[in-house]
Amino acid sequence: MLGKIKKVFFSGVFGVLYISFIGQLVYILGWVDSVEDKMKLLAMLSIEWLVLISARYLSKRSSSSQQRGGFNSHRR
Repeated sequence: MLGKIKKVFFSGVFGVLYISFIGQLVYILGWVDSVEDKMKLLAMLSIEWLVLISARYLSKRSSSSQQRGGFNSHRR
């Protein structure tokens, strides 16, 4: 039960972060005037995107390892 709630919660959080990322991208490309400022903001946004992807990867990895009983655990 807790696993399902956790899965729905994290899916919702990552969904909100993806929507926020798209909103920031639209803002940068549409309303920032200076090319230099656009490049700085896009660089910061790309770092944020890498953090988001790595957090998503680690979240999926930890949930799958909990389902399997951890790394390198075998029943004998």
